[in-house]
Amino acid sequence: MPRRSVVLAILVLFLGLRVARVAAGADAPASAAPAAGAPQEGVVFVVGDGGPYKSYRIPAILATTKGTLLAFCEGRVAGASDNGNIDTVLRRSTDGGATWGPVQLIADVGDDYIGNPCPVLDRTTGRVWLPLIKKAGENSGTQNKRGTGRGTMEVFMLYSDDDGATWSKPQDVTAQFKRPDMTWYVTGPGVGIQLADGRLVIPCDHRTPKVRGDKSSLSHVVYSDDHGKTWHVGGISEAKTNECQVAELDDGTLLLNMRSHHGKNRRAVATSADRGLTWSKVTLDDNLIDPTCQASLIRVPTAADPKRSVLLFSNPAGDVRANMTVRLSRDGGKTWPLAGVLHAGQSAYSSLVALPGGRAGCLFEKGDGKVGRKDEYKQIVFTRFALDWLRPSAPAPGPAPAAAAPDRAPN
Repeated sequence: MPRRSVVLAILVLFLGLRVARVAAGADAPASAAPAAGAPQEGVVFVVGDGGPYKSYRIPAILATTKGTLLAFCEGRVAGASDNGNIDTVLRRSTDGGATWGPVQLIADVGDDYIGNPCPVLDRTTGRVWLPLIKKAGENSGTQNKRGTGRGTMEVFMLYSDDDGATWSKPQDVTAQFKRPDMTWYVTGPGVGIQLADGRLVIPCDHRTPKVRGDKSSLSHVVYSDDHGKTWHVGGISEAKTNECQVAELDDGTLLLNMRSHHGKNRRAVATSADRGLTWSKVTLDDNLIDPTCQASLIRVPTAADPKRSVLLFSNPAGDVRANMTVRLSRDGGKTWPLAGVLHAGQSAYSSLVALPGGRAGCLFEKGDGKVGRKDEYKQIVFTRFALDWLRPSAPAPGPAPAAAAPDRAPN
């Protein structure tokens, strides 16, 4: 073969290999490659998969002592309504959220409602406790608030000793969780925690219409000092608060972060110096903008010193339910200098979990409709990210102007 033909053949072969490498991404420019630790999203619950459900809502996620991730939510048979035929379902992951097992039906009470999962892990025994709320399916939200209609809102407890593979039969613990003057009652939603001294703490909220009127809701906690054998009502926060999450700070102080009905689009916070028996005066955090929605708060121990920690917080950051944002605090929630947006579009309830290797995950309701309009929440996704993906956030816009607080629906 002439020398010129050989050179031409080699050139054609080189160009062909080059095209193949570019097509495969091997020689893609650095700007096209995903950033290290950038969010990785996967769908966990989606309408049409896992049961006769037209909506999946109210996510909660927890990691067991063996590292299994348990992703809970409500499977709503009729649609997005908070009332009616609603079950509690679960999916499990043994690989850090990369893949998920089949949908498991955890609790079903026929045409009635059983939901609002708020699991808590006992690190000593490895047992996962799961309180759920049961109520009549035909009752309206107003009837449940006022304590009218059929029956009352009750609390049932399940547990698992095998990383969520199987569950006990639900046991009625209403008398331990709920005082006689309480009508409306909700656990979480989200997760409970175990304190450094072993106490289990579950965040809750309730209404006492005969004492405070129909529109007054209050956050509180329930605790156990005997590994879940018995439960007791702890400290009750101020009015105009409800769905809440709690975290233990490095000095043992408890931080309660609450959905606020003060009409200022800010999260309400309070602290406890006595392990949740009493709470400080409520303040509004101008750094945490919120559209009056549920949010998530967890403590994440640092790799260098497990006794020291950071806080992670997630919510739809704005005055409408969109812009799912994760924030990080290194000073016990006084400031939130780092943030990252997981989804700029429609989003609502969320639940955070710490993962190995300086990572975390967020299980949240992701909508695909127009921002500002009600969505059926047909999917719940799990997004993993590295903590060092979070970046300095913009300064807080300052105190919000006072406004009348509407008596919005609980969810």
